Amino acid sequence: MGVCVLFVLLFICHSHSLQIQEPLHRFKRYQEDVPSDPASCVSRTNQDFTNSHNFSVDIRMPGVLPMGSDTYFCMSYPVPANRDSYIVDFIPHASMDTVHHMLLFGCKTPVSTSGYWDCGSSQGTCKDEASIMYAWARNAPPTKLPKDVGFKVGKNSGMTHFVLQIHYGDISAFRDHHRDCSGLSLRMTTKPQPFIAGIYLLMSVDTVILPGKRVTNADVACDYSSYTIYPFAFRTHTHRLGKVVSGYRIRDGEWTLIGRQSPQLPQAFYPVNRELSVKYGDTLAARCVFSGEGKTSNTYIGGTSDDEMCNFYIMYYMDSEHAVPFMNCMEPGSAELFEDIPAEANVPIPVSAAHMNSMMHMGHSTDRQDDMSMLEKKNAEQDLDEDTHLEQVSSWPQSSLQLGQVSGLALDSDSNLVIFHRGDHVWGPDSFDSEAQYQQRSLGPIQQSTILVVDPAKGNILKASGRNMFYLPHGITTDKDNNYWVTDVALHQVLKVSGDGKDRILLQLGEAFTPGSDSNHFCQPTDVVEDPQTGNIFVSDGYCNARILKFSAEGNYLSKWGAGTSDRRRRTPFRVPHSLMFLPDKEEVCVADRENGRIQCFIAESGEFVKEIKKEEFGGRVFAITYSPAGGGLIFAVNGESLYNPTPLRGFVIDYSTKDILDTFAPEKKEFKMPHDIVVTRDGSVFVGDAGSKKVFKFTSEKLHRSVKKAGIEVQELEAMETIIQTKVRPESNASKTAVVHQKQSESLPPPPPPQQKAVKAEEVEEEKKKKGETRPVKEQGVLPAVITTLLLVPLVLVISVGLFVCWRRNNRCEVKSDPSSVGGILGKIRGKAVGGLNLGNFFASRQGYTRQGFDQLSTEGSDQERMDEDSSDSENEEYSSIPPPKPSS
Repeated sequence: MGVCVLFVLLFICHSHSLQIQEPLHRFKRYQEDVPSDPASCVSRTNQDFTNSHNFSVDIRMPGVLPMGSDTYFCMSYPVPANRDSYIVDFIPHASMDTVHHMLLFGCKTPVSTSGYWDCGSSQGTCKDEASIMYAWARNAPPTKLPKDVGFKVGKNSGMTHFVLQIHYGDISAFRDHHRDCSGLSLRMTTKPQPFIAGIYLLMSVDTVILPGKRVTNADVACDYSSYTIYPFAFRTHTHRLGKVVSGYRIRDGEWTLIGRQSPQLPQAFYPVNRELSVKYGDTLAARCVFSGEGKTSNTYIGGTSDDEMCNFYIMYYMDSEHAVPFMNCMEPGSAELFEDIPAEANVPIPVSAAHMNSMMHMGHSTDRQDDMSMLEKKNAEQDLDEDTHLEQVSSWPQSSLQLGQVSGLALDSDSNLVIFHRGDHVWGPDSFDSEAQYQQRSLGPIQQSTILVVDPAKGNILKASGRNMFYLPHGITTDKDNNYWVTDVALHQVLKVSGDGKDRILLQLGEAFTPGSDSNHFCQPTDVVEDPQTGNIFVSDGYCNARILKFSAEGNYLSKWGAGTSDRRRRTPFRVPHSLMFLPDKEEVCVADRENGRIQCFIAESGEFVKEIKKEEFGGRVFAITYSPAGGGLIFAVNGESLYNPTPLRGFVIDYSTKDILDTFAPEKKEFKMPHDIVVTRDGSVFVGDAGSKKVFKFTSEKLHRSVKKAGIEVQELEAMETIIQTKVRPESNASKTAVVHQKQSESLPPPPPPQQKAVKAEEVEEEKKKKGETRPVKEQGVLPAVITTLLLVPLVLVISVGLFVCWRRNNRCEVKSDPSSVGGILGKIRGKAVGGLNLGNFFASRQGYTRQGFDQLSTEGSDQERMDEDSSDSENEEYSSIPPPKPSS
């Protein structure tokens, strides 16, 4: 028996040591993915036998031994195709312990076509013009191009050879005289790609960093004078003195960030922080911030590791018809231009050892990798721990508002709620004819006050206006002077109305009761929003037309555009652009494309398509949207009833960056009938106007309430509870994600008071289980625990069996009790189930502040894995993807 137990313990310890060693071994292999086998140092082409179009190319240094520091070696390899081919992936095989940086060029005539050569001298890389296609340094991870995008090489590209250049900085790594085979692999295809990738390099050539000087800026800027490009990735490069490198597009004096990163982090190509374009007439600019502290002599731009570099690479794509594979800029920017550079460009990004380690393990991601985005991610994780949820304030409003069909909501500058409703008018099947002509003019305008300013806290009316002005109100917004911009679908007009209660029409667009599709007419316009900086307004038009129109603050027509697309093979027009929102922090306009069930966002300045959000949870229809810049950007939306896809009517909270649904909400007692508009206040309260029920609903997360979900088990917890409940729920790797709203929007609010007695949070329980070694292993490792459990149970069962046999021999005087020390208790603990079936609903229902809700069918006898699988959902793959060059609207 003792031998058996000792064997089991030794087996566990050995397995544990293997689990520790394996990730360390994998990490080392990742860092030094350079083959030691000389046969692996051969450059070669590998055909993909599963797809005749696809192949890969391994380009490796042929076992080189640099004899001095700052050696540059180059080697060439012919493009293995007698026709055009396209690079779609770059996979580096190098370690920063050996290689300072690595560049891949494409050209027609390399310096040599055999062996390798010293390219740090006057020989260089190519006899003709060389185009940079890839750059690597500091253990950067692989780079994956967007779908339908590739670097064109081969027959008609002018690039028939690859040239690999490697800079070996410090040769102390070669003290053992080993030979280096660093290089990279290219995944390629002969299938033509609709969009061709290229590199734009901004590089300083004359910067001098003075010794001891705390800050030296290297500025580069050039006017762009080619066809439109679409940046999708960026890379920064300096040597040791670089603190931060930032790149921008400047258009009409506005600086838009392309990318910002510390050059001391892995020098990979990181995703651009937004989808944007660079077109003829724009300016591209970059700034490198250096520090000369600790230096005793001037530092110049140069090729050795003791020199410095200031490089900002932009990886872009453009239409294949106008493709240019490489462009560069080496002009120093003027002091006047860089007076307006955003302040963030001057703020160094701190790099901790932990940050460096995490970046070295980073896989290819679409998340922003700069310091600001890491901070946002951390805040988002903290928000997830809060698990707040929007709930209806059933006591609001305190008295009836006597509303008609509620068509629009807005907020004034004092954060009061503005309601736009139809009084005694109703939009019915007889309101319009087939030509969109309003058929009920004889009713006259609405006699009631259609615009109500309401106290958001209590719901009492503060001001009423809009009598005898409108026929069928629809959308409303306010400007900084608290004037109202409204749309009326019967009038086919957009009106600017004074907010002083005198109902003065300050500006009108469109011709009353006259539908049309030119720049002077609308056809049932649905909504209007204002750019608070420029005063420009945007109109969604509408039920008959499928377009967005842009006007100046004075009402002058500026531009229009239709729907965008993220699918190059298909463009779906708007089907009732129903609601608009303006994103002041991103300078974008987003549209609720109602009948297509999607949200589309566009650059406010140009109308260029940015992104689309379309979810199955919408049920095919999105009625209204609004925006809060808190937490990096939150979109609030409401869906509509669909005949073809029955889906609950509810509100959604959506993360702008990830497109994830963070929360859903709906009235507790009465359901939505036709949620028609939505607004969110600065304190996080959400109001939904319902045209069907003629009501406005208020939702807030300000209750001291929290919904905690772990492993598919939901617990409703009141902060006022005094009872300590400590339950250990088995953690699952993909526990359900719960809502995140209130903390993102109301960071200034004080935290809720802690319980009077200390309660163990689910996160603390999980951490404690990790310390005790009780964490459930992942599925792939499930065989080993099963073996260990079986080996432990065998001697245990033998002992118990012997005891039972002895008891039986003593005339059944021994009784087995079902306590924790009994067989049932022990096996129950091992299986993670309570023998007899503990029902958590009954358990929590007996405690103060808890309800049975969500627990009636839940028992610990059920399968945790089954419940987890039911609660899990697939998340969208958010790799950055290319967007097509915009086509002019007709």
